[in-house]
Amino acid sequence: MQGHIRKRGKGSWTVVVDLGRDPASGKRRQLWRSVAGTKKDAEALLVQLLHQRDLGIDAPPGKLTTAEFLAQWLESYARPNTAPKTYLRYEAIVRIHLTPALGAIALTKLRPLHVQRTYAQLLAKGLSARSVLHCHRVLKGALSHALKWQLTSRNPADSVDPPTPSRYEVKAIEAEQVKALLATADATRYGSLINLAVMTGLRVGELLGLRWKDVDLDGRVLSVRQTCQWLPREGFIFRQPKTYRSTRPVSLGGATIERLRQHRIQQLEDRLAVGPAYEDRDLVFADAIGRPVHPSSLRQVWLTITKTVGLKLRLHDLRHIHASLLLHQGVHPKVVSERLGHSTVGITLDLYSHVTPTLQAQAAEQIEALLANG
Repeated sequence: MQGHIRKRGKGSWTVVVDLGRDPASGKRRQLWRSVAGTKKDAEALLVQLLHQRDLGIDAPPGKLTTAEFLAQWLESYARPNTAPKTYLRYEAIVRIHLTPALGAIALTKLRPLHVQRTYAQLLAKGLSARSVLHCHRVLKGALSHALKWQLTSRNPADSVDPPTPSRYEVKAIEAEQVKALLATADATRYGSLINLAVMTGLRVGELLGLRWKDVDLDGRVLSVRQTCQWLPREGFIFRQPKTYRSTRPVSLGGATIERLRQHRIQQLEDRLAVGPAYEDRDLVFADAIGRPVHPSSLRQVWLTITKTVGLKLRLHDLRHIHASLLLHQGVHPKVVSERLGHSTVGITLDLYSHVTPTLQAQAAEQIEALLANG
């Protein structure tokens, strides 16, 4: 029996929910609650209690705190449904920012003013607008599940205005600067990785997870089929790309293919030199003994490279450089979007709107040249 309602008297009901048998004693456990109101009110409470039971929440209705709910949301939804790195980010946001500010408030009593005030306090403490926006997205997403699970009747975050961070402007960089960057990178052990990043626009995790079986050197194409992430206390995690569009083929040019062939030869020579200690994971980019490249090691080398060439760039900006150079060369945005693995071409156009004025000017000249007399 899941649960039932008993009529006690006029306008009075008892709601009973079966909690199963006690593991220690074997005795049957039940939760009893009284309701003053209509049968519909009692039925609504029964549904809420059943939801709480299924989530492992023992707090009485109205007493469940926001902290208790967020902890359950992390375990019941975020952990099984998001990437490990995403889960860790959500958990940190809940633990460091949301629970200290909102955790003591009963979930059903959480109001938009509580949330808005929390955002103002986080900004006052020095948190950036973008970081507060991340907090808002996590809280709003969690509370949307509270609404679905009938633990609350509204989502307070829907009525809150989060801060608007300044838009990250993708830095304009000339082809000559890219050449200098690649030449400097070639003096490091990550020259081939950085070269492929510029030539394909792959994300760092996609590059680190790339295997030789995913690369067709004769067909001049690679396939993005897995990513590699490093997580504290867990080590390296390999998983499929998070979206359908992220799993994609990316065509390669002749020079890039030749570069990969040479890289493969060097990697095989390194493997022979190491001998049995080499851990063959079929990775295109690996450390000296075949293990995945540690992001911190790559990042440290990247900082040295950018300092040498006098450019202030993130490693992720190589992806933006790839897209910007293609768009400047007149490559159709749909093709650029497919190479990057964006879910829609609209995302690509929005991210690289700074390129649009140049493309507009080129279009104006091209239409005039096409229709010019003589």
